[in-house]
Amino acid sequence: MIIKKYQAKTEAEALENAKKELGQGIVLMNVRPVKPKGLFSFLKSPVTEITVALEEEPEQPKTDRRETAQTIAFHSAVSEAAQAVTEKLKESGDIDREPGRAQENRTDGRNKKEIEERLDNLRSLIEENLVKSDKTVVTKEEEDTNTESESVAFLKLLYNTMIANEIHEKYANQFIDNLEKIDQPNVPMDYILSGIYQKMVLKFGVSSVITPAENGAKLVFFIGPTGVGKTTTIAKIASKFCVEQKKKVVLLTADTYRIAAAEQLRTYASILDIPFRVIYSPEEIQSAIRDFQNVDYILVDTAGHSHNNEAQREAMKELLHSVDDLIESETYLVVSATTKYRDLISITDTYTDMVRYKLIFTKLDETQLLGNLLNVRMHTGAEMSYVTCGQNVPDDIEEFNPQKTVKQLLGGKKQ
Repeated sequence: MIIKKYQAKTEAEALENAKKELGQGIVLMNVRPVKPKGLFSFLKSPVTEITVALEEEPEQPKTDRRETAQTIAFHSAVSEAAQAVTEKLKESGDIDREPGRAQENRTDGRNKKEIEERLDNLRSLIEENLVKSDKTVVTKEEEDTNTESESVAFLKLLYNTMIANEIHEKYANQFIDNLEKIDQPNVPMDYILSGIYQKMVLKFGVSSVITPAENGAKLVFFIGPTGVGKTTTIAKIASKFCVEQKKKVVLLTADTYRIAAAEQLRTYASILDIPFRVIYSPEEIQSAIRDFQNVDYILVDTAGHSHNNEAQREAMKELLHSVDDLIESETYLVVSATTKYRDLISITDTYTDMVRYKLIFTKLDETQLLGNLLNVRMHTGAEMSYVTCGQNVPDDIEEFNPQKTVKQLLGGKKQ
């Protein structure tokens, strides 16, 4: 694969230069502004830099220049579907059309990573599945007559891949059934692939992470069952705010059931040199809000409990709503990616009755199957936020990446 960057006054001019050198088959993967450098940079106009990718055609022995119909169609899908996906994501707002907004702060390393994620998602399917499933060499005439059956076979392959990754069958069926014109003959596989990829990425939506309050401090509750890693997740987020963003942070814990959890959070607060307090009642959290109104974030750990315990549910609901009129707040439900589907549905339904929340998934390093991320997102409608993949503080946490996750759900390799 060829990945190159081009600079020009406008995106269109840069794209034209890329096509002149690499041809019409290029895929536009990223656009960003580049500020002039040097002593007289203030006299120069900014330029636009684009990143494009081109799939290289491997040389074939003269005695064997024919490929299977599936391989031929899918090589076309690699470039065309990637372009279609990119354009769709631009329309949805996930990729910025205007250089100078979110992309202005991205590094070259991140741009390269995003390119690899999108293209690897498409390539891995042919490498790991399609080529293995059919070694028959066909002529052009046979290819035309077999297009419909190949489309159906490819659709089944994608469905089986989703099920193998533990996407619930009702959601897998929705993605398959919603593809328009799929029952018509001569439907190319790039249409099928880009259609499902787009729908899955758009269904996940753009991740929503913790941002500052409009005025004063923001209070953030972290809720969820016992053992999913809430306390460690809070420590990771607090560390990033304090160390990387230089924000003022306070840690509170309402988890008075487990002494170890309170002491663990106290230790992190001591390391970060930030205030820490144990909360025993809604009145005490209201008092803490008054005492710490000049900080940026107040992060609150809560007790993990059985979602079947009604008394504990009512106490949690009272705590979460005790600050409604006092401070800007939001709630994050922390769940483990390793939890069984039925248990996740029961857990999320319980907390849905209490409060509106966003989703944090932990323990991604302990499973290869990420279907539950999509299952819970579609069941609850809650926004995706962070994912964690280890115990290291603060490194093993990142903003949820829908493209990276969908790549894995469709058979791509875990990065």
